[in-house]
Amino acid sequence: MLKRFIDRMKEPGSRRVFTAIVAGKMIGALILIGGIAGVSWYFGSEARADTAAAPTVTDLINPLNTMWTLLAAFLVFFMQAGFMMLEAGFSRTRETVNILLEGIVDTCLCGLLFWAFGFGFMFGSGNKLIGTEYFFLHGTPATYGSTGVPMLAFFLFQFAFADTCSTITSGAMVGRTGFVGDLLYSFGVSGFIYPIIGHWAWGPDGWLNTISPVAFHDFAGSTVVHTIGGMVALAGAIALGPRLGRKFKRDGGAPPPGHNMTLAAVGGVILWFGWYGFNPGSTLSAMDMDGCARVATNTTLAACAAGLSALFFVYPRHKVWDAGMTVNGFLAGLVAITCPCYWVSPLGAILIGTLAGVVVVLGVDLMEHLRIDDPVGAVPVHGICGIFGTLSLGLFATGEFGAPGPTGADVSTTVKGLFYGGGWDQLIAQAKGSAAVTVATFAVGMLLMYAVKRTGTLRVSKQGELEGLDIHEHGGSAYPEQTGGIHGIAPPEADAELVIPAVQIAEAQ
Repeated sequence: MLKRFIDRMKEPGSRRVFTAIVAGKMIGALILIGGIAGVSWYFGSEARADTAAAPTVTDLINPLNTMWTLLAAFLVFFMQAGFMMLEAGFSRTRETVNILLEGIVDTCLCGLLFWAFGFGFMFGSGNKLIGTEYFFLHGTPATYGSTGVPMLAFFLFQFAFADTCSTITSGAMVGRTGFVGDLLYSFGVSGFIYPIIGHWAWGPDGWLNTISPVAFHDFAGSTVVHTIGGMVALAGAIALGPRLGRKFKRDGGAPPPGHNMTLAAVGGVILWFGWYGFNPGSTLSAMDMDGCARVATNTTLAACAAGLSALFFVYPRHKVWDAGMTVNGFLAGLVAITCPCYWVSPLGAILIGTLAGVVVVLGVDLMEHLRIDDPVGAVPVHGICGIFGTLSLGLFATGEFGAPGPTGADVSTTVKGLFYGGGWDQLIAQAKGSAAVTVATFAVGMLLMYAVKRTGTLRVSKQGELEGLDIHEHGGSAYPEQTGGIHGIAPPEADAELVIPAVQIAEAQ
């Protein structure tokens, strides 16, 4: 080998090739070393090196509040399991794998995007529209404000919220969305739409915080998480169009039944459980014991009232006790109470939940009337009830509580709604904030969805939809024993026939 190499080097052409290869590798190595050195310098530099009297970490971090925030983050993250089960249960067998994988991949994508720039857009200082710092978590302070919670713990908590918003979007789009299209719109939602519009309400200098004469409030995300997710979901459902064979009520049809109500119901209850991280966790303080207890109780009562409200409101239509609508009912109550949970009384929470249970049913009716196919009810539950919950603060806030603090509520300024003598100011502020977020999100969501549609990746082909997304996109079924074949592949002709019986069954009901 060595002799052959020496002989080759005697040829001028071989020497030129060898020299070019060695020189190219050396240049590449130098560029790599320089890049590593640059990244190390950038991320390793101390953003506060000029602060000689900076407090130590032990002076800033509150261990109790930190562990409470982390526990809440874990609970909110566990909601992804609930979303995946709920959406899978409300959909058809042939798209179950697709829903499960979308939930997993959206989570992975959202985590990296939120670390890279989403968190900076949302919680960094900048201007009234967008944050311009904390990209790649560089330059963050030790703690988030005066909470005593480390910025990394706060980041993890907020990542779980961002992930929830992206998952809401996919609920209205199941059964006909291409997997590549899902990745593209998820990139837009997690990386840009959610954090930038969320900055308006939750950013340190967002413009909704300065509405005069009173500021807009959204304690845990009826607007920031649920309305944004619901409006992007609405845009996606419109851009996609209905599933093949879908016949709406005004045309003599009805929503096709989900394939597994066990999955849907258990998924809904998991979401309810995770909401105890969503709402009480938003205090960011375990030392605000009264506030945590009040929020947790209000969350529970609103869900209970909404579930029963939806159940009894639907019963007279078909004289059956509808499990699916009851699940969406208590979810609607949870969404609605998310904004006002810190500032209302238990009675107010029950009234809000009762109304939300009716609102979600009417929202489903509206979607049917407009011929918009939303298989899991994402738009009525999150979008419409998110708007209702935001407005309810301006009606039911008692005026007893102000902003939550690291050790308890700040009562120097309180939030008071119309029904408690607070006048119209808070309700007007809530209406302005909700309208701005709703309109902006829907407009940008439509642009995003139609841009993805132009790529040809948003919706699968007719053949792919009839075959089923699980087989067409992922090569296997969640229930191979039921669908037959070595990989659970049923003939497309037979699978296509399943569309019509599902509609006929729904019509008969």
